[in-house]
Amino acid sequence: MWYQYLFLSVASLIAIVLFAVVYSKTSKGKKKKISIFNFVIFGVLLASFFMFMPIHIVTGTELTWWPARAVILSIFNAVQIFALGSEFAVVTDSMSYCPDGLSGIYQIWVAIIFIVAPILTFGFVLSMFKNLSAQFRYRTNYFKDVYVFSELNEKSIALAKDLKKNNKKSVIVFTDVFEANEERSFELAEDARKIKAICFKKDLLAVGFQKHSPNAKITIFAIGENEEENLNQALKIIEQYRERDNTELFVFSTRIESELLINAADRGKVRVRRINEIQSLINRLLYDNGESIFTNSIENEDGVKEVSAVVIGMGRQGTEMVKALSWFGQMDGYHIEINAFDKDKLAEEKFVALAPELMAPEYNGALIDGEAQYKINIYSGYDVETISFAKKIQELKNTTYVFVTLGDDNINIQTAVNLRMLFKRIGIHPVIQAIVYNTQQKNALKGIRNFKGTEYDIEFIGDLESCYSENVILDSELVHEALQRHLGWGTEDEFWNFEYNYRSSVASAIHLHTRIKLGMPGANKKESELTEEEKLSIEDIEHRRWNAYMRSEGYVHAPERNDLAKQHHNLVNYSELSDKDKRKDSQVGTLS
Repeated sequence: MWYQYLFLSVASLIAIVLFAVVYSKTSKGKKKKISIFNFVIFGVLLASFFMFMPIHIVTGTELTWWPARAVILSIFNAVQIFALGSEFAVVTDSMSYCPDGLSGIYQIWVAIIFIVAPILTFGFVLSMFKNLSAQFRYRTNYFKDVYVFSELNEKSIALAKDLKKNNKKSVIVFTDVFEANEERSFELAEDARKIKAICFKKDLLAVGFQKHSPNAKITIFAIGENEEENLNQALKIIEQYRERDNTELFVFSTRIESELLINAADRGKVRVRRINEIQSLINRLLYDNGESIFTNSIENEDGVKEVSAVVIGMGRQGTEMVKALSWFGQMDGYHIEINAFDKDKLAEEKFVALAPELMAPEYNGALIDGEAQYKINIYSGYDVETISFAKKIQELKNTTYVFVTLGDDNINIQTAVNLRMLFKRIGIHPVIQAIVYNTQQKNALKGIRNFKGTEYDIEFIGDLESCYSENVILDSELVHEALQRHLGWGTEDEFWNFEYNYRSSVASAIHLHTRIKLGMPGANKKESELTEEEKLSIEDIEHRRWNAYMRSEGYVHAPERNDLAKQHHNLVNYSELSDKDKRKDSQVGTLS
């Protein structure tokens, strides 16, 4: 009996702790997190129960009731040791009943439990104190603006740092913060401490942030690693805060259902914005420095400036870039060809399924006046580490722009460097941009040179600190310009509440911004200031851009508009538009 209960005591503790460790690692993207600390407490409690059972069994006197007595007393003593209320004599006095060869081992195991249990009690009390301290700090900042993050991670801490730098009097709050021994978790906690953030162990929905001054602004970021959890939290936040003024919610999700569900929700007074991080990165890249794609073009014998873009990787970022380049490249005097590569043998089929009319032969490469003009080639089944990829790249002798996005910083860096070598061999020098998320690596790579001191001239982009900042997420100049575009034909509420309006206006603003930078005739004028020639040119360019944009979003032509079916009657040649619709193009394509 003593052997069996000792085995149960040791095995139960080990099994529970191992389960917690394994499950916490394998459930990284799941909704509920596991607190290993709580499982250790439960494991020690169960181990204590089994440890005391033989002691109380052998000291029982009435065979008819001793099993119940042993269970109750074992539970009592197991709870006692957590509060330093159990004496070791309870164990030593019963060792005369224990087999001689087991007595010493049994007492050592009991001593370990007696040491560990009070330590866990102290940790639990300290944790409770931290929660109370967080609540107290939050309540004492009742009148201040608050930025609340659903999770403490690399993205949220980057954004929080920038917000705190620009809004020193505001309060930063992180929820769902679990303590861990991992080095990165410790670094995140230290970063949060440095900006004097308030950290709650409770999740976003359990804290109750609505108990705050109604005149203070609460900005909530559903920014966890699990997009499904972000969406679920967002919908519940909208429900809880619907009647509160000065409340803004940012939902980080690239999933299409998030757009549908958020649009369908009754938002009340809450302003809600979905942040599609993939689209935001591409939009920001084109808005900030997209003109370099055109300034590096090569003029052909007909006087047309040719942009030959190469996209390496057709994941979410690469796919979004190919779609964006199709409409971004609609500039008077320019022609764009896009060559995309991916390891997936079905890459082309998947892209055609997303944007069927964009890839249709009657438009893709057709070069028709009054229509979007572009050429998209997708090379499926090409591995960047193979000779077939190298040969195909070198066949593209007029490449002017390269975008590398293969999902891994190290692979992106290696591929970008290799591409520079391949292009040098054929005597061309295109602009090369590669995604590198790690800010430290990105900064270290700036201006990298070979052993001869020759610069590679590669731009590394997309790091967390650049992408997750107040200017990009909250108060973007691009979003402001997009809103001004939208107000030319709609209301502000429609801009914020419907992503179709938001995305379409952002694309229009990016294109106009770049046309102004390139010095296109009439781009920096209001519609009323245009000459007739400028007006016709802008209407043509704007309609070409709009056609490419709508097709990149999956729309196809139909006699009547049906947004559910992604059909639009105006997806026709510019010459087929009514005068009223042509006028819309000149209104959209000029300054407000």
